[in-house]
Amino acid sequence: MNEQISILGTGWLGLPLAKAFVEENYVVKGSTTSENKLENLRNHKIKGYQISLNEEGPVGDINSFLSGSDTLIINIPPGLRKNPEINFVAKIQTLLPHIEKSDIENVLFISSTSVFPDLEGFPSISEETTPNATSNAGKQLIGVEQLLQNHKGFKTTILRFAGLFGPNRHPATMLSRRSNIKNPEAPVNLIHLDDCIGIINQIIRTQRWGYIFNASYPDHPEKSKYYGKICKEMGLPLPDYDFQTPSKGKLVKSDKIEHSLKYRFKRNLDTI
Repeated sequence: MNEQISILGTGWLGLPLAKAFVEENYVVKGSTTSENKLENLRNHKIKGYQISLNEEGPVGDINSFLSGSDTLIINIPPGLRKNPEINFVAKIQTLLPHIEKSDIENVLFISSTSVFPDLEGFPSISEETTPNATSNAGKQLIGVEQLLQNHKGFKTTILRFAGLFGPNRHPATMLSRRSNIKNPEAPVNLIHLDDCIGIINQIIRTQRWGYIFNASYPDHPEKSKYYGKICKEMGLPLPDYDFQTPSKGKLVKSDKIEHSLKYRFKRNLDTI
């Protein structure tokens, strides 16, 4: 029997990830919150489940979704931009009893480098750096990371992605036309969709459970210069920056991805 993986969240990253696993002959279960997306999952040979998380517990057939899989990938955003009152930690906590009684042995939690704050001086961030975000989203991600890592019923690997870009998604499109943008001199921390999928594949292929990885493309150009260049290449109006206020930022190192995980990045920051 082929190995089976459950992916909680099949959106911009989760769907192409699930398709990549299907191509490698995994049995893949994928969740969506929308009933009308189930057919699309089935068309890609993904076993689709309509599941949503709330603070009272999962809605949908979560037990069937987890059944038979030894690996669970949690790939759902906190959703705090739309609703700052959401308790993301509580949502994930209600998932734990269902994982405990399932076949799941390993959990991969897709987190974010936003667990580290932007600071003057642009500190270098590694896996040994203690997460100390002050934003609501950052603090809740830290809470979920700790919740999963401290659980004794399964092993958890934390994968913190920098800003995501790829097909039909690039931060330059959001910055274009904006004015008075903060932190123009900060280093850019981005990672392409193809590398997100490649790194997840490498973690599962090499069974790296119980680890923490920060994932950002190794080059970190200056924000204003980089997005100015990309906007020109995309034919977009240039952003306008606030150079009067000192810039804050961070420089996310991916040495552990390259050396310990032995992963080589496929897409550079010039990929549009």
